Amino acid sequence: MKTIIAGVALLGTAVSAQAADLAVKAPYTKAPAMAAVYDWTGFYLGVNAGLGLGRDRTQHFNGGVENSTYLSPLGAIGGVQAGYNWQTNSFLGPIVFGIEADIQGADMRDGSVNLVGDTFNQRLDWFGTVRGRVGLVTGPTLSYITAGYAYGDVKTSGVTGGVPFAMGGGRSGWTWGSGVEAALGGNWTGKIEYLYLDLGDPGSIYAGGGQAIRSELREHIFRVGLNYRIGGNSTYMQTATANWNGFYLGGNFGSGTARNRSTVLDVPTATTSNFNLSPDGFNGGVQAGYNWQAGSTVFGIETDIQGASSEDNKTCFDCGPGLTVNSKLPWFGTLRGRLGYAVGPSLFYATGGLAYGGIKTAFNGTSFSETRTGWTVGAGIETPFTLLGLFGPNWTSKTEYLYVDLGRSTTNLTLGTPAVFTTNVQEHIFRTGLNYHFNAPVVAKY
Repeated sequence: MKTIIAGVALLGTAVSAQAADLAVKAPYTKAPAMAAVYDWTGFYLGVNAGLGLGRDRTQHFNGGVENSTYLSPLGAIGGVQAGYNWQTNSFLGPIVFGIEADIQGADMRDGSVNLVGDTFNQRLDWFGTVRGRVGLVTGPTLSYITAGYAYGDVKTSGVTGGVPFAMGGGRSGWTWGSGVEAALGGNWTGKIEYLYLDLGDPGSIYAGGGQAIRSELREHIFRVGLNYRIGGNSTYMQTATANWNGFYLGGNFGSGTARNRSTVLDVPTATTSNFNLSPDGFNGGVQAGYNWQAGSTVFGIETDIQGASSEDNKTCFDCGPGLTVNSKLPWFGTLRGRLGYAVGPSLFYATGGLAYGGIKTAFNGTSFSETRTGWTVGAGIETPFTLLGLFGPNWTSKTEYLYVDLGRSTTNLTLGTPAVFTTNVQEHIFRTGLNYHFNAPVVAKY
């Protein structure tokens, strides 16, 4: 998925942090200028929980007629992970190589697609991965990218032309993603992570009567985790809590995927087609906010405005001569509260509030636009950032997930005959960003 670009930007943030933070210093001073870098070497065990979303393009062929839409199984996921890290020094600073395996239970379902009597269902009950990790260390924070082998159990079924069909079962493929992990105290660390799973294309199956069904298997995983390091870190000194008070400005970049439940009602025949529109693409923008801090608790307010390239241009019914649907999210914004807890130089936070955005939909090339409002909720981690001495302690980087719900709308159309189009807009955003804080400094000196 394109969202992994956010991971590349995240890694760049960590790379730059190392060059500044780990310049060669004398091994001993009377008063240490900085705390020891966290040592990630060793085994760890942990648990995780989050959300999974499929963007599985599904095509139904019936003679010379093709219908194309997306099956989007959505639901909670949770599981366990175990791994081992090796930490070494490089010209960039401390670098971590690791291997991690996880196994997940999932409740991802989609049973909403009904194309004039043809029904489609899909579910993912479990999956797992075995991945390599490589990341860079800034103090008690590890920013990493990850990739490897994925496997899982995906089932697709339904009824087409009155004939039942079923396909799937155990599948294997590959995965990649990115994340940020930070020390919580003692042997405990917390992380936020995105994974893209490609479980392949099982090929076409035949449902009788000259019909064939084909479905891709592409899953997007957003999760948080808690790890316990076996053996711990006896050399790391936890730093004083950072000062998060005051105004900040910044920019961000990432991507998003949608699951927009949609319906077209043909008024004269009273027939209904239910399907998913799934715009997918990049987003980027600017944010500004203010924090109030009381001890380790941080309260804040933040607003942002984003440009976006999210688009679904694969949905069609009787593709070619029939109906084509194009859905775009050109821009969106939020106004949110933030509630966080500071651990050393890191801030772990939850966020939620108002969301708004522009939606553009086209039927057979005739488009209409509307501005929608709704709500958003999410979570993230914010940590120190420097760049080869050019940026100082007032800079931080953040990685966050947002769920954006822009509500439901209904539009009257003429598609040869009078019709009514209804859609719900629900976006899943994963992004990384930089902030400049006007207090001095953000991170306590030590």
